[in-house]
Amino acid sequence: MKSVSPFLAALGLACLLAATPIMAQLNDGKPDPDYAVPDRLDLEYSLAFALDNNFAIRQAKERIRQQEGVVLEVKSSTIPNVDASGGYQRNDRDIGLQGEDKYWSFSITARQLLYAGGGVRASVRGQELSLDAATLELQAIINDALLDVRTKFYSVILSREKIKVQEQNVELLQRQLQDVKNRFDAGTVSNFEVLRAEVALANAQVPLITARNDYRLSIETLRQALGFVSSGEASVSKTPEFLGSLEFTPTSFDLRSSLASAREHRPDLLRLKKLEGAAEQGVLSSRSGYYPNLSLYAGYDWDKALGSNSLPGDRNGWVAGLSSTWNIFDGRATAGKVVQSRSYLEQAKLALGETQLSVDVDVRRSISTFQEATELAEASKKVVAQAEEAVRLANARYTAGTATQLDVLTSQVDLTTARINQLQAYYSYNVAVATTRKAMGLNDELRPTKVLEYPSK
Repeated sequence: MKSVSPFLAALGLACLLAATPIMAQLNDGKPDPDYAVPDRLDLEYSLAFALDNNFAIRQAKERIRQQEGVVLEVKSSTIPNVDASGGYQRNDRDIGLQGEDKYWSFSITARQLLYAGGGVRASVRGQELSLDAATLELQAIINDALLDVRTKFYSVILSREKIKVQEQNVELLQRQLQDVKNRFDAGTVSNFEVLRAEVALANAQVPLITARNDYRLSIETLRQALGFVSSGEASVSKTPEFLGSLEFTPTSFDLRSSLASAREHRPDLLRLKKLEGAAEQGVLSSRSGYYPNLSLYAGYDWDKALGSNSLPGDRNGWVAGLSSTWNIFDGRATAGKVVQSRSYLEQAKLALGETQLSVDVDVRRSISTFQEATELAEASKKVVAQAEEAVRLANARYTAGTATQLDVLTSQVDLTTARINQLQAYYSYNVAVATTRKAMGLNDELRPTKVLEYPSK
């Protein structure tokens, strides 16, 4: 069987598959064990788990297994084929030759195809290119799956941080309510201000409840992206501690170099180029029907002689020769196959051109989104700082009696909104960076370099 690891190494996958044949990574098509929910979960751990358990990745590996079988099947025509045949017969003496009632024979023959109009060689090369295309499909699916896991993991962190922001808002409003109650007891404010503070606190519970539900749902979405299947009783209600935060680390991408990188590294583009080459070989294979084929054969026969029942037989000997067939006229069936193959080749070229345009647009959109996310993230930092200062000044003025309770509540709402907007901006920025790298055909930054140990059930 052909090892495809060198090809994967050329694509930067050696660290994923540890320089071993692809088939060694397929786990014989068996599902992974039922893993227990870990106590802690970080992004790198999640990416490594998805490489082994994501269902789309596992299906792509199986398609490679299938294509390797096709290559083996086609290659069988290029090596000698050996077959054996034999027979034993008993019959009435009245119908046998010279009264014989037993006949037996045995032969073994080896056959080697010498010439088939180039069809076999083209078929083998075409299927090898299809195998390379299946390998590139695996790389594309890995990139898609890891981007999905990264995005879903960021969603979990975003939902978790939103809970913290809403809890901080509730705490601020609770302190505000207590302060207003103290002022009411002292007779410095009316009951209306107490009621207003109670309403504000009650209203703040709604987004907090929503944030907690969003957090639970984001965890389930991440579990689906990971391919995490667990039916253990202890895993039903257990939630791991998610490690990580949404950070804003400025970076940059150049449009020209990004487009060049995509055209060079995008596995979906490289896959279509391989399929175009396979289609070219398909034309050659179809045209081979116009030519004769030539085979060499050799064998040995054992036959029962008249009047003898001994083994291995009284008559035996070798045979050897050449055989050839030429389908001079097949009703234009070969011409039809050639037309189909050329059409398939043209379709492959058109698909490559269409995908090239799609990749260019994808890169341009990704960079545009990245620029927007960068500007929003930078702006959000200033807004949060200003909102925090506004809350401090509003509380100080309220204590001094120069500001109203409404001013304080408004500033607190603005601070909560600013913090939520900042989290959303940081989330969008991190997703935009990962999406742009994927559009350029680059591997995930935290692609695991070794197989991690998972806590089994």
